[in-house]
Formats: sequence, structure tokens, C-alpha cells
Amino acid sequence: MDIEGVKTATFKLHPKLNSEHTMTKTQHDRNADAVNHSYGLKHAALSPLETLGQSIANIAPTATPTVVIPLVFAVSGGGTWLAYLIATLSILLVSSSINQFARRSASPGSFYSYTVEGLGSFWGSITGWALLIAYIGCASAVTTGFSNYSNVLLEHLAGFRIPAAIFIALSVLVAWYVAYKDIQLSARLMLGLEFASVSLILVLVGVTIFNYGFKLDWEQLLLKNTSLDALKGGLVLAIFSFAGFESAATLGTEAKNPLSSIPRAIVRSAIIVGSIFVFSSYAQVIGFQGYTETLDKSSAPLNVLADRAGLSSLGLLIDIGAVVSFFACTLASINAAARILFLMSRHGIFHSFAGSAHETNSTPHTAVTVASVIAFFPAAILSVLGVGDFDIYGWVGTVATLGFIVTYIIISVAAPIYLKQRGELKIQNLVVSGLSVFVLGLAILGNIYPVPPAPYNYLPYLFFVLLLGGVAWIAVIHNYHPHVVDKIHSETSANSSRFSAESRAGA
Repeated sequence: MDIEGVKTATFKLHPKLNSEHTMTKTQHDRNADAVNHSYGLKHAALSPLETLGQSIANIAPTATPTVVIPLVFAVSGGGTWLAYLIATLSILLVSSSINQFARRSASPGSFYSYTVEGLGSFWGSITGWALLIAYIGCASAVTTGFSNYSNVLLEHLAGFRIPAAIFIALSVLVAWYVAYKDIQLSARLMLGLEFASVSLILVLVGVTIFNYGFKLDWEQLLLKNTSLDALKGGLVLAIFSFAGFESAATLGTEAKNPLSSIPRAIVRSAIIVGSIFVFSSYAQVIGFQGYTETLDKSSAPLNVLADRAGLSSLGLLIDIGAVVSFFACTLASINAAARILFLMSRHGIFHSFAGSAHETNSTPHTAVTVASVIAFFPAAILSVLGVGDFDIYGWVGTVATLGFIVTYIIISVAAPIYLKQRGELKIQNLVVSGLSVFVLGLAILGNIYPVPPAPYNYLPYLFFVLLLGGVAWIAVIHNYHPHVVDKIHSETSANSSRFSAESRAGA
């Protein structure tokens, strides 16, 4: 019997069966493609809100009112609100450059992949290395915020403190477990924690402004207690408050509809958190008027505002909010760093063992572990040596911030070149890129001149030593391992072409 003939006759007699067979095969191919494109990570698992949560958690909006705004006030005085407004506008300029890429392609590589598309594999690898310094440094720095406020709560409730290194270890360990286990759990936990803590701060800001009588503070608004140099100095710290706002871009394979949800998350995180910073700084300056201690000298400014507003119990809740916000930032930073390390390792820039995905959890589990271990050591070692929590926060955070600023500058340069290659460059793209580079250049200059006091005067040089170490390694890879360069370009090109084809099909 002619078996093939029977099969052919059967499909001719039953066109519905033939159609279902074709549909099943097509669906199978799509599923296989999804697995290949996601590198073994969860494909299209995160909603737009969960994607937004990654960026907001990485900014740690509770950390700024509790720690950074007093530092900006020490420099900018009554112009603190304006420093944050300018910083918000500057970050939105940077987001415009980022979104030239984010609207057209997506991958776990974030700026690493974007820069490869605009400037090539060498500059892309440098960007990835700088961003690893930034995310891992940020994770390490904020563990000390977690330890500080955990001890504040412990002392308030039990009357004693424990070594900060224990809380640092606890913060990293729990963040590692959640990041290792499930990206959806990470995203939902970060979003919930930040929503709760930010809500408390907004209540306090609202009550403070209400008690002031809803009148305008003209001394602040007319900039009577500040100067142009003071604003420039405060701008450096204000931009630091936004570090990590772009981290939703590392969820390129895990976000649903990444070409729309990621650009929106980047812009919305900057607008939402920037608005919180502007109004919080304005309210904090109002709240400290007539108080015996100035804002820049206060170690717990929100507690002072709560006491003065007659909401002392809210101060305790805000301390709890600060603990969870710092933890959420640690988790978000480890998640972001792990995905960049994961893709760079798959491409051969680092050892391939960090480029594996967990078969059950669909997370970059090895990269998560490596990022967590590295993040633990700077804060833990300095703490054991007797350095205070906020000193560690400032030192390690400054190095991390320089990493962010360098990557923002590179992506701002890469964006118009990328658009020119595609024949889509417009004059406004050049203007936005130029303004971004100018403002970010001022931020780097502000870390070098005027020369800050020790040890801050050494930190830019420490960062550039770390950066040059990576540059040296990347130069070796590009000179002696051309197959790695070929793989970077081929995978990046294939990924970009896939999204271009999907966009055309969708249109």
C-alpha cells in the first residue's frame, strides 16, 4: 500500500485536519523561536506595570528623601527643588536617546546591545562593563541604607544594634534568593514594596504642605538662598538620585510587548520619580523652617517632618519603608547586572558559565550569584573596617554613579549615529544628544572640580582604574578572539532584524 498516497488523500479529504496540522506546526515553531530569542529566560512574562516596577525600584525613590535631598540642600540650599527639576529634565533628554534603541529592539543586554548597534562591539562591550560597575556598585551601596535603617528600627523596638555587616549580608542573601528564583516574584515584590514606601512619603509631603497653608514659599521659588554654582553642585547629586532609571531595558526578553512597555517604563519612571523628588525637596525645606536643626544636618529628616506634622507614628512606618526600599533597590540592581553579565558571557566576553539559564526558574541563576557575591564584598569589607553606613553609601555610590553617567554619555552619542545608519536622523536628535552630553559632562566635572574632600577626590580615579581594567580586557578579546566579535555582531544584527520584521508584520 502506498502510505504517502493514503496520507495525501486523507489531507485532501479532510482540509480541516490539514489546517490544524499546519497550525500546530506553526505554533510549535513560534514556541521554539521564543525560547531561542529569550536565551532560556522567561519569555514575555512581565506586564507593563511590572516592567515599570524594575526601573522605579532601581531608582529607590524612598532613599532620596531620606538620604540624598539633605545632601543636595547642603550644596544648593533653597534651590534644591530646582536642582531636581533640572535633573529630571536632563534624565528625560537621556531617555529620549535610550528610547531610539528601545523602540526598535530589545534584549537582556540593555545599553550593551544598544551601543553595539550604534558604535560597534568594542564600545558596546565598554558600555556593558561600565554598566556592570554601576549596577553592582549600586547594589552594594544601598545595602548600607538597608543596614542603617534596620538598626534604627531595631534600636527603637529592642534597644540595641547589631553589626552592619550582618544586615548587609542578609540584604544580599534575600535579594539573591528572590532574583535566583523568579523574575515575576522579583518584579511584583519590588513594585509592592516601593508603592507602599512612596505612599507614606507622599502622605507626609502632603500634610507638610497643608500645614504650611498651601501658600507659596517665595524664598525657594525666587532662589534667594542659592547661586548658579550651588545649583551646578547640587545637580551632580540630583542626577545620582535617578541612577538606574533605565534598568527596565534589561528585561528585553522578559517583558510583554517590549518595544512599547520598556520605552514607556523608562520615561514614566523618570517623570513619576522626578515629580516626587521635586515636591519632596520643596516640602522638606518648608518643614525645616524655624527648626533647631537644619535639613542638611539631620540624619532622619522625614522623622523630623513627621514629628512636626503631629504624625510621629508615621515616622516609624517611613523607617520601615526605607528598609524595604533599599532592599528593593538591591534586588533591582542585582537583577539588572545579572542580565547584562548573562548576555556578555553568552557572547564570550566573560566565561560562558555565567551565560546559563536555570532550566526550571528560567533565570540567569549563575550570573545572579556572581553579581550578588561581588556586590556583597565592598560594603561588607568597609563595614568590618569600621566605616559608617552612610560613608560607605556615599563612597561606593559615587563610583556607581560615575558608571551610570559614562553609560548615559555613550548612549547619547550612539543614538544619532544609529539613526543615521538607518536613514532616520533628524536635527532634533542631534540637539537632544548634544544637550544630554553637555549636562552629563557637567556632572562628571562636578565630581572632579572643585576638588572634593578626601576620600571623594580619589573616587573618580578609582572608577577610571576599574573602567580601564575592563577596557584592557575587551581590547584583548577584540584583538585575539575575532570569533567573539563576529558572534556579538551576528546576534545583535539578527535580534534587530527580527524586531524590524515583527514591526513590519504588525503594521
